[in-house]
Amino acid sequence: MIIALVIIGFVFLVGIFFYNSLIGKKNQVTNAFSAIDVMLKKRFDLIPNLVEVVKQYTTYEQGTLTKIVELRSKAGSPNISNAEKADLDAQLSSNIKGLMVNIENYPGLKANTNFINLQTTWTESEEQIAAARRAYNASVTDYNNSIMMFPGSLFAGMLNFQAIAVLETAAEERNNINAKELFNH
Repeated sequence: MIIALVIIGFVFLVGIFFYNSLIGKKNQVTNAFSAIDVMLKKRFDLIPNLVEVVKQYTTYEQGTLTKIVELRSKAGSPNISNAEKADLDAQLSSNIKGLMVNIENYPGLKANTNFINLQTTWTESEEQIAAARRAYNASVTDYNNSIMMFPGSLFAGMLNFQAIAVLETAAEERNNINAKELFNH
């Protein structure tokens, strides 16, 4: 009888340990995504400045600037899911990269101090977003390992913990960059 109580107590304690561990790891994932959110907010705050500086120097395709502003507005919506934020982030990155490449056609803009400072800040922001994505993916991987590996998988299944997808790079961004094509665009 005592042995049965000890075994039940041990299983109960192990269950509590795994449950708390899974909750901690899930919270780390949430925290890591929040860091990405903060970095994206910084990027979204830079966009109006970038658009205004570029407008001063160029008659660049108005559609691209309008699209960037539109994506920024959508991303700032409070009712947007994490998946939608990630999708808007990818679209915005693509449009901004295209804008930055086309700026090469405007030597006055490239030499403008405001633009140089903005471009430096933008680069730092992109690096911080990349670091936040790496931290998020590490947290997701740790969490997913915890719910998929034995014995955590037993508890995760009973408690309905689900795997979370890592952030992935869009297929077009994985391709090799041809600098000649970028400047002849």
